[in-house]
Amino acid sequence: MNKIQVIQGGMGVAVSDWKLAQTVSKEGQLGVISGTGIHLIMVARLMEGDIGGHVRRALSHFPFHDPVQWILKEYYRENPQEGATYKRPPMWNFKPSKKLNELTVIANFVEAFLAKEGHKNPVGINLLEKVQMPTMASLYGAMLAGIDYVIMGAGIPTQIPGILDKLAKHEKVSYRMDVVGATADDNFLMDFDPKEVFSNALEKVQGLLRPNFLPIISSVVLAKTLLRRSTGKVNGFVVEGHTAGGHNAPPRGKMQLDENGEPIFGEKDTPKLEKIKELGLPFWLAGEYDSPEKLREAQEAGAEGVQLGTAFAFCDESGMADNEKRKVIQKVVEESAVVLTDPRVSPTGYPFKVVQLENTMAVPEVYAARPRLCDLGLLRDAYKREDGSVGYRCEAEPEDQYIKKGGKAEDLEGRGCLCNNLCASAGYPQHRKNGYVEQPLVSSGKGLPSILKFFKEGKRNYSAKDVLAYMLG
Repeated sequence: MNKIQVIQGGMGVAVSDWKLAQTVSKEGQLGVISGTGIHLIMVARLMEGDIGGHVRRALSHFPFHDPVQWILKEYYRENPQEGATYKRPPMWNFKPSKKLNELTVIANFVEAFLAKEGHKNPVGINLLEKVQMPTMASLYGAMLAGIDYVIMGAGIPTQIPGILDKLAKHEKVSYRMDVVGATADDNFLMDFDPKEVFSNALEKVQGLLRPNFLPIISSVVLAKTLLRRSTGKVNGFVVEGHTAGGHNAPPRGKMQLDENGEPIFGEKDTPKLEKIKELGLPFWLAGEYDSPEKLREAQEAGAEGVQLGTAFAFCDESGMADNEKRKVIQKVVEESAVVLTDPRVSPTGYPFKVVQLENTMAVPEVYAARPRLCDLGLLRDAYKREDGSVGYRCEAEPEDQYIKKGGKAEDLEGRGCLCNNLCASAGYPQHRKNGYVEQPLVSSGKGLPSILKFFKEGKRNYSAKDVLAYMLG
């Protein structure tokens, strides 16, 4: 296998879909699918008739027949109605149903299978530590399809290496969940047992590959913490700066905002590459490393290469809705593209990059017009009730519901529903029965204006191959 110099960033929801990952991996670099919310995307694709038959083709290769049948019966529509309301699976909690586990395993299998179809090069999956509840099922599904790398950010995923070790042997795994209000004496565990979800797992599937694990870090302190506390082997790192798209690590120290309302990052927020190099593990740099010069700079600093998100987010093969791509590209051509780091919009509490784009949730009037609700729940917080049980709340839900669950009204200011907004950005907006249609929210890194260099003369689009050709020659 060729040395991986370029990792294609894992952008959710479904921006880094199987078509993009497959294209990049076929070119000898590391294509990455996003596993975040992918069960919602698979349901939407089936309800829209599974154009091209790709989902059903992948489903035919899933090793367990029965759950595939109920999924097709429940969600597949041969003659879909345009603008129909999507059926929504139950929201995740600490005790998911067998069907929700099956659906999530299968959705991740489908996406990974399609990304790996037609070649033998490695493919990765990106997940968020902040979205904990579907993680074990997501990992198992991707591993059933032979996923080669797991990349995780938005938290400190110390438990993942050990979970990967056990899932490779179809063993029961447990995840210690983050719960607001929990004390040192609490131990809120969530379990996933492959043999309970699929009773004949061991007979049907032997010898799963244990993927390489690459956590996303922003400092050597975090890298050392992961090496010291992880339950299994860490195989390397993606070192991400604060100019990268999507979620960013918050500034170290007290949050301060500039005149645009963006967090102020300082010297302490710049990763010390010489210290990371001393750890002796391979690493890749992310955040405006989108040129051959920056690639060489990264390699001279000891990195294997770079991770690119923004460069691939707006290419032909990405899963972003074509309409949103065109609007962003028009802004770039007009030299009017603006990306702001919003410290409030994400319920995760992490700063989130937002492209300032008309008719999206970046516009205050569009944001204000959305009714507050939470019906997907990927970013819900688990919290400890007075009786010691676990409840769930989201800063995107109605204020009265949130406060009733012990939340504070001031926590709701500026929060958005990334789950629904990012599904809309991928071209799968929910059409509500009251007529409201969920609007998109587009993310990008600060390097957005530089995508012009990937365009061929006279064109206003470019391919993933164009990006790689520019980067690698």
